Amino acid sequence: MSDFLPDVDILIAGAGPVGLFLANECTRRGLRWRLVEARSGQSEHSKALAIFPRTLEILDMAGLVAPFLQAANRVTSVAVITHGRMLARMQFAPEETPYAFVAMVPQDVTERLLVDELHRRGALVEYDTEFVSASQHSDYVNVTLNKRGRRSNVTASFVVGCDGAHSSVRHSIQMPFEGGEYSELYILADVRSNESLPADQLQLCPSESGPFAIFPMSATRRRIIATIERPEGDAPSLALVQKIAAERGPAGFEAQALRWGIYFRTHHRHVSRLRSGRIFIAGDAAHIHSPFGGQGMNTGLHDIWNLAWKLDLALRGRAGDDLLESYTAERIPVIKSVIETTDLLTKALGTPNKFAQVLRDAAIPMVSRLVPFQHAFVQRLSELGIAYPGSRIVEGAGNRYFDDSLRGGDRIRSRFLLLYDHGADTDVKDAVHHFVRSFAHVLESRPGRYDRLTLLRPDGYVAYSASRATERAFAEIRALLERQTASNAPEISYHYHQAHA
Repeated sequence: MSDFLPDVDILIAGAGPVGLFLANECTRRGLRWRLVEARSGQSEHSKALAIFPRTLEILDMAGLVAPFLQAANRVTSVAVITHGRMLARMQFAPEETPYAFVAMVPQDVTERLLVDELHRRGALVEYDTEFVSASQHSDYVNVTLNKRGRRSNVTASFVVGCDGAHSSVRHSIQMPFEGGEYSELYILADVRSNESLPADQLQLCPSESGPFAIFPMSATRRRIIATIERPEGDAPSLALVQKIAAERGPAGFEAQALRWGIYFRTHHRHVSRLRSGRIFIAGDAAHIHSPFGGQGMNTGLHDIWNLAWKLDLALRGRAGDDLLESYTAERIPVIKSVIETTDLLTKALGTPNKFAQVLRDAAIPMVSRLVPFQHAFVQRLSELGIAYPGSRIVEGAGNRYFDDSLRGGDRIRSRFLLLYDHGADTDVKDAVHHFVRSFAHVLESRPGRYDRLTLLRPDGYVAYSASRATERAFAEIRALLERQTASNAPEISYHYHQAHA
């Protein structure tokens, strides 16, 4: 590589929750970055809402969770109700996490909290600034920006597109957005309601007229999502929301005032790759799907959590191309699973087929009582079950790991952690410490909560685990680390693409 130093380490396009989270991660890791946003300011509407337990754990590890917990309405159960009949009521109480609830935080609040943290650290978002085009070179990307009609250029080691479903960054790397569009028109409404429904319960309401869901933001503020055959006016009215709620919602529920509402269409699409050379995409720029299930923003935040540490190591000359490639390899299966789940939920809630409706309404009360179903439901919705089995940089299931030693923002950052039994004998501790010295640039050791030898990645996922600290275990850990780390700067493969201006 040459001695050329780009203007910034990472150029981030898009200041929604995903781009803002990446900017905070860059700041936490001491990286040089710029965040550009085509809009003149942050979102003023609730939009994305649900934050699930694994995402809260991630925010905790990033040192950001406290203000979200203060702002959140906590949901601890999910009810399925049709025609006034309760088909199922399932507790949302995942085990082995301090966050056994869904945190309902409106998107405008989420963005404000993330921006406030950037301001606290002396950083700013560059508004009214569009990503125009990018050309890739062997060791940097040259990006053209447009700020209120004036063009400028910036060089960056990496570019990350977090700029939404119509992503200019995705277009710049000519990445197909594969999938299709739902034929239904959706309505989203933020309403003031009566207190007939529990503030800690989310309601899903199957109906032959189309799916209907109620997400509580407080005892008297709720998010409504439903499909609709045709719009009535340019934006939803309170009368329309009341009509839909009366047809499909729980008995006694009343929408009393409309704070905000939109019509929208959505797709089930994703890219096949999340990277082209030094340019990456994340969030809605890489995947979109049905809003039922509330997984969109969470999936985007998980994209960043998977990517940030890999870019960090690469920028420090401690990782090669294989580690950067693992971003696509690990995240695409998760993204596909989210799209399949939300698609199935959407179709099940709104099937027009009478026979299917009868089967659904008969099956839900039975299966929802089964312990295996309840466990699978909570694991899928909570995102605690996300893992990376089959990844080249993982041996085993690649499950999450979380305990108090990772919390607070400064306990897990850019190094792998080798966890050993806190009660291990002196020989084992000496062997661990000796091994760590040979990878001191990327590895540190700590006592863990299990009687095992565990290699933990910088994102809190298990790369390797063994019941004993044997020579074979150390050899396998060494092979894993050598596969994804390096002592000097990476050779990055790249492709030249010119964006559509």
